Amino acid sequence: MEFFLQQFTNGLTVGAIYALIALGYTMVYGVMKLINFAHGELFTLGAFIGYALLVTFGITGRVGLGLGLAISVVLVAGLVGVAGHVLERVAYRPLRHSDRLAAVVSALGASIFLQNAIMLSWGANYRSYSADLLPSVSVSIFGQSFPLLKILIFLTAVVVMLALWLFVHRTRIGMAIRAAAIDQGAAKLMGIDVSSVIAVVFVIGPALGGIAGLIVGLCYGQINFGMGQLYGLKAFTAAIIGGIGNIQGAMVGGLLLGLVEALGAAYISVAWKDALTFVVLIMILVVRPTGLLPERVAEKL
Repeated sequence: MEFFLQQFTNGLTVGAIYALIALGYTMVYGVMKLINFAHGELFTLGAFIGYALLVTFGITGRVGLGLGLAISVVLVAGLVGVAGHVLERVAYRPLRHSDRLAAVVSALGASIFLQNAIMLSWGANYRSYSADLLPSVSVSIFGQSFPLLKILIFLTAVVVMLALWLFVHRTRIGMAIRAAAIDQGAAKLMGIDVSSVIAVVFVIGPALGGIAGLIVGLCYGQINFGMGQLYGLKAFTAAIIGGIGNIQGAMVGGLLLGLVEALGAAYISVAWKDALTFVVLIMILVVRPTGLLPERVAEKL
């Protein structure tokens, strides 16, 4: 039971990371019906900005651990959000009325450009967050010991995801996002500035991915310029499993995928961990082709 609970905790931690990244995919797809293939590289950018703040600049040593981490989260989210906005203006907005294939090719080109820009800026070698950056503390729950860091990571991801859900469902901007996701033409007729809505989506989605990149650096220590490909693919899979275009679906898909990976690696084989991801994807799509929680679309008369 102790081994199972440890693996269950690991699964929730990595699942929360997948869910944060998947939210970026699902928000962009919900409004634009386009997969942002550069999202994985924006996640990587967040990990490296966090490395610059926490290791190179040593912000926690200057202002304290708690305040330093809070500042790092805000700066990472803000800078990656700005990068996402620039990406939308340069790579997507000029092609908004072109064939959809042109936007896909542009997204792939942006992904390659960002990956190489990160490599040229920080180098091709692995970078490591300081091992003593966070104290190694465990907490006892029901008689079992769990790393406090993983619990905090999971709770942080849950809080961020709930805040996003409240933003989308309880604010005027969120209402505009949902309206544009249903029908952009009708949203324009109702006075909604769809271009501004898309710009907001391209800030929020990358910001969440950037926070996930920072969390990966804090949790696993090592980062590299190509890490966005694997994490992006896993998060994209999570978004499809949950029902791409649905915020709750991205959360559920990410957590489910994390649990499958952790328990599969523990009880079957580490070598089959990635394969299990796509086995689960195929099984779910056979039963529910639209995912576990498909996007709700109003019927057009």
